[in-house]
Amino acid sequence: MSAQTAGPETLGHLSDEPSNEGPEKKAQGITGKSPMRIAMGRLVRDKIAVVCAVVTLFFVIVAVFAGPICALFNVSTETVLPSQYLDTLGGGLPLKGPPLHGFDPNHPFGIAPQSATDNLAYWVYGARTSLEISATATLFSSVFGILMGLVAGYMGGIVDKTISFVIDFFLTIPFLLAALVIAPIINQRFNASDNYPRIQFWALIVVLAGFGWMGVARLIRGEVLSLREREFVQAARVIGMPTSRILIKELLPNLTAPIVVSVSLALPAFVAAEAGFAFLGIGVTSGISWGQTINKATPFFESYPLYLWEPMIGIVALVLALNLLGDAVRDALDPKTRR
Repeated sequence: MSAQTAGPETLGHLSDEPSNEGPEKKAQGITGKSPMRIAMGRLVRDKIAVVCAVVTLFFVIVAVFAGPICALFNVSTETVLPSQYLDTLGGGLPLKGPPLHGFDPNHPFGIAPQSATDNLAYWVYGARTSLEISATATLFSSVFGILMGLVAGYMGGIVDKTISFVIDFFLTIPFLLAALVIAPIINQRFNASDNYPRIQFWALIVVLAGFGWMGVARLIRGEVLSLREREFVQAARVIGMPTSRILIKELLPNLTAPIVVSVSLALPAFVAAEAGFAFLGIGVTSGISWGQTINKATPFFESYPLYLWEPMIGIVALVLALNLLGDAVRDALDPKTRR
């Protein structure tokens, strides 16, 4: 391939960075770049995307290594002696740690009022809960949405109409109202069970995934409607390739960009939703969660604001980093965008 047949992205790159290499070497470098490598190059050159990726990686490391981190700082989620750390006559406020007292190396994030638990331990394990729930819900909703979108877009006819009706039906159900209805049922049915925390955990994932797959399904359906008329799909039909093979081997690889974009945008939405549900008392209420910490810290907003700001900063930083990273991924995978 000569340089004259290269795309506009390549021509712009050649004109911006002159080189002494011959046309043949330039052409070899151009042909060796896949669309994914071009997108990765755009992401690496995007400073905002790099910073957001570092922030996201930091939270992932905190969530994965929550136990070793707590052991490193010698903190735990176990309740300490209130008489030693709390002012029982002053509203249960901590007697050690910022902002009311000096920095305590034994409790870097301070002590929780009334309960005398370590804020750092709850912050670290809250990050684990948030990422674990949001990542699992994103995986399930994406897989189901991709499957429904592939089938609806490729099959067409009555299958497409049925799946589209189901998508529209789920979109008409208020997400928050459904969660408010399901939570008391689970609470009444399984509250006495020893596995109640895990039941809450998986119930929240089912709710998030059950009402989060429709956008992915619509996006994939629209892409498949345009791809199914392309030559390579028509050729696969002519040679008698099975439908399942066409969907998996021919169509799915061409849907990488929209799938990556939808996943990168669904993850921060589920992080915020998990924290919001826990704050409202319908999410993870019997475990450790950033939303639960915010709910407990609200009465101490004026007397002990550190207790409230720590989980809020964690949520804002994580959601903002994931959203900006998702936007950067979307722009990097768009061939019409120059970043």
